[in-house]
Amino acid sequence: MPTVNLFWFRRDLRLHDNAGLYHALKSEHPVVPIFVFDTNILNQLSDTADRRVEFIHAALEEIQQQLTALGSTLEVYYGTPLEVYKKLLAKYQIQKVFTNHDYEPYALEREKLIASFLKEHGATLHTYKDQALLEKDEVLKDDGKPYTVFTPYSRKWKAVLTAFHLKPYPNKKYFSNFYKQSPVDIPSLKAIGFTAVDRPFPTKELDEAMVVKYKEQRDIPGITGTSRLGVHLRFGTISIRQLAAQSRPLSATYLNELIWRDFYHMILWHFPHVGQGKSFKPQYDFIAWRKDEAAFEKWCKGETGYPIVDAGMRELNATGYMHNRVRMIVASFLTKHLLLDWRLGEAYFAEKLLDFDLAANNGGWQWASGSGCDAAPYFRIFNPYLQTQKFDPEFKYIQKWVPEFQEFSYPKPIVDHEKARARCLEVYASALKGE
Repeated sequence: MPTVNLFWFRRDLRLHDNAGLYHALKSEHPVVPIFVFDTNILNQLSDTADRRVEFIHAALEEIQQQLTALGSTLEVYYGTPLEVYKKLLAKYQIQKVFTNHDYEPYALEREKLIASFLKEHGATLHTYKDQALLEKDEVLKDDGKPYTVFTPYSRKWKAVLTAFHLKPYPNKKYFSNFYKQSPVDIPSLKAIGFTAVDRPFPTKELDEAMVVKYKEQRDIPGITGTSRLGVHLRFGTISIRQLAAQSRPLSATYLNELIWRDFYHMILWHFPHVGQGKSFKPQYDFIAWRKDEAAFEKWCKGETGYPIVDAGMRELNATGYMHNRVRMIVASFLTKHLLLDWRLGEAYFAEKLLDFDLAANNGGWQWASGSGCDAAPYFRIFNPYLQTQKFDPEFKYIQKWVPEFQEFSYPKPIVDHEKARARCLEVYASALKGE
């Protein structure tokens, strides 16, 4: 039985500039790279054409090509992590397992379980920072407590960040330390219960010309003014260090978006209740949300009678993506115009978004509803008409996704803006009297 170390790919699907993989390759034993299609996660997905699974599969095939060229292979398993590690221990004498940090509640539970199981068999689990630039306790207030407001956090973040944090890991130097064996087939999508959709994924190359204009163009949904790299950051097919180093000299505004990403990961780490269906501000759990399945269904389908809202929802349903500005508009509309629980919207985005990330998705929804840290105040209610005038004045975005918006067939607004605004203010104020 060969003695090896393992590298467990999760949200870091690349060989280059990968922290945990670097440490694995520098260790004293050959490295067997593995990936687990975790049935605890897959069994919760409602659509067999889930493009996130397809994206992961494509990324694994790319890694496999690179490993095959090095005389090694990626071992891909389908099952629960515990079942998989039992198989691995029957095949190898495992000394150490290397992986990268994940901050989500399920990932932490899974890690605890696997670490305990490995320990029983004389092996150890080692994790490293890879998907954030600064994480956990690296950016704290002077009193040692975590920040809950973004602007002071971002100032401290910039003060803490050094060239060291952006330095890539030189993994390539150690590629000869992969365990040598013949290629093992990756299970097909069909074999794990999924089907492919014939549609390309966003490129992983950063458009530097776009970044230079990012500040001026990022809020305009009718043009390509954002990087569309969210899915690549989510699954680690690009390095956050590489992206920050490349974009930092070009746009402070773009860097700010990467800082928001670290901020939400930090919030999830320090305040795990936000990832478990609870409001960051507990008093917001007392809001008397309406129960209206018909209204929620119209929001989901993009049939609210508000063109900018409907355009966003139709873009999401058709592509698995929604423009960032429009995400804020549709979230505000659901929680404040329709007075429906933000958790409904959070769950719908979690199901549909190709770039779904628990920390950022939860942070965004709590921000929009007023319940989160550093959130929009409850009395700030986006006016969809003014948002349209400001960000889609020529209706380019709306025309693309709601071509019938000026026709008689287009539905009337499901709520009146002014009445909905007044209702929202009254219900929120009533719940937050003790705030």
